[in-house]
Amino acid sequence: MEEVLTYLVRSLVDDPDSVSVESYEEEDGTVVLELRVADDDAGQVIGRGGRTAQALRTVMKACSVRHGRRVLVDVVA
Repeated sequence: MEEVLTYLVRSLVDDPDSVSVESYEEEDGTVVLELRVADDDAGQVIGRGGRTAQALRTVMKACSVRHGRRVLVDVVA
């Protein structure tokens, strides 16, 4: 799932080398993906009104169903 998120975000930003995704699992089994991008690219990842970030979360939720897990995506600037 990390690779899917990394691929999607790298195609959106101006500086794809600065994209990194860290994951950890919470006690209830939820996988949290922390997305880090360059400060200049944060606006592109979040999008107008948060629409791009919400679309990324929707895609990752669909991907997580395949693995039978719950996934949260956090954008960390």
